Amino acid sequence: MASLSFGTPGAIRSCFELTWIPCCSTRSPGFNDTEAPTSITSYTCDHIVNDLVALIDSLGVEQVFLVAHDWGAIMGWYLCLFKPERVKAFVCLSVPFTPRSPQMKPMDRMRGFFGDDYYIYRFQAPGEIEAEMAEIGTANVLKTIFSIRKPGPPCFPKGNAFRIRTNASISLPSWLSEDELTYYVTKFDQKGFTGGLNYYRAIGLNWEVTEKWTGVRVRVPMKFIVGDLDMVYTTLGTKEYIHNGGFKKEWPFLEEAIVMEGVVHFINQEKAKEISSHIYDFIKKFKQILLVIFALFLWVH
Repeated sequence: MASLSFGTPGAIRSCFELTWIPCCSTRSPGFNDTEAPTSITSYTCDHIVNDLVALIDSLGVEQVFLVAHDWGAIMGWYLCLFKPERVKAFVCLSVPFTPRSPQMKPMDRMRGFFGDDYYIYRFQAPGEIEAEMAEIGTANVLKTIFSIRKPGPPCFPKGNAFRIRTNASISLPSWLSEDELTYYVTKFDQKGFTGGLNYYRAIGLNWEVTEKWTGVRVRVPMKFIVGDLDMVYTTLGTKEYIHNGGFKKEWPFLEEAIVMEGVVHFINQEKAKEISSHIYDFIKKFKQILLVIFALFLWVH
């Protein structure tokens, strides 16, 4: 059974309480109490998938139900792409599968669409954004990230990436308590933000690693859930991709795409009970329930 320690995201607790299905929450390198290697190659999709497969093997099961959010969702795509036989079904939160484009490297495409201040592009230079975060302070960085309700792609201008005014008071969202924030701050103060940022810095390497999977359709049953105010959903072209057939073309076994009204990016926290109900409604359709693995990353995509 899952170890539901302090800091466990709300959807995991709620799903566990609702179903009593065996659950396992995975924490990938760079987050919480895990190691945070400095090498960017440690964060590529092939390395993370190998870790996930090793975890599944260690649990003594052939297949799992996967629930994943943000960078967890992205690594969930790759697990389903590389090892579809290990995933019975996938509940993907917030970030829809994006196929590899052989014509253009992802960072060139993002910079062309959104400019030099686009947050993913700003995260590429090692040490640069970390220095800006250090000036602001971990608590203010996390409060800003958790409180974002502005649709569209975030832009972080140099000099004041998080647009925090001196002595400004940042209110916590209703789903986050001061105790939980303190817990997260303590963890990031111990390890820093570099581990989480290295997932962004490995995007180019992931593009190289996945060359032989270009054009491969993913054939794992999926339920996708996103908030209508999510920065990913409201980024240029994403809604059209999800609702006009593009997503279904790339992931033929996509069974449902649910858009929750008035919800932003941290959907598994903001609407924990509703998300757990969606998870349970999806996985109960399958005859055999073995184990649910949650890959939920404390970071913003």
